[in-house]
Amino acid sequence: MGAIYLRGHTYWLKYYRNGKPYRESANTKKESEAKRLLKRREGEIAQGKIPGVVFDKVRFDELTDDFLRDYRINEKKSLVRAERSVNHLQQMFSGMRVTEINTPRIEAYKETRIGAGAENGTINRELAALKRIFNLAARQTPPKVDHVPYIPMLTESNVRQGFFEHAEFLAFREALPVYLKGFVTFAYKTGWRVSEIASLTWETS
Repeated sequence: MGAIYLRGHTYWLKYYRNGKPYRESANTKKESEAKRLLKRREGEIAQGKIPGVVFDKVRFDELTDDFLRDYRINEKKSLVRAERSVNHLQQMFSGMRVTEINTPRIEAYKETRIGAGAENGTINRELAALKRIFNLAARQTPPKVDHVPYIPMLTESNVRQGFFEHAEFLAFREALPVYLKGFVTFAYKTGWRVSEIASLTWETS
């Protein structure tokens, strides 16, 4: 059984799940609003859900750490591309509570990236990474998010078609001049576009 109480001029909640007490600010001076929030939390618990206050404490950066760790542990060949996507996503979402990341904010992210000159295909790969970040967090025990936001993708006018089987790629690479072999190997392993690879620079000290 939960209860509400005043701390200064703000109402707080206290309730229990599996014998564990939870305390949460209702962020209101109105008793009626605090009671509604308490009723919602008790409803979540009655349905076997983790109370929403738990998810409010999780930050986006924690999810990206888990996402990249999964890539490293499983030795996925697209780690470099995943890191690149995360770097762009963090420019918008770093430090944000996961409960604050919703479809309107994701649309704002897309608008920002388009304004920066990113291609739709590049943005879609970043959105795919965002979707995987949330799906991975939702599958954890205990889960770190209570839902995965709707993430609409952009239309691509220059979608790449056709894929090499590994043996076909090796034969293709063998027929290339030496100066192209490294380039196409990098493209094959990362899945990057030619324009993305060509824009990379080599820093020297």
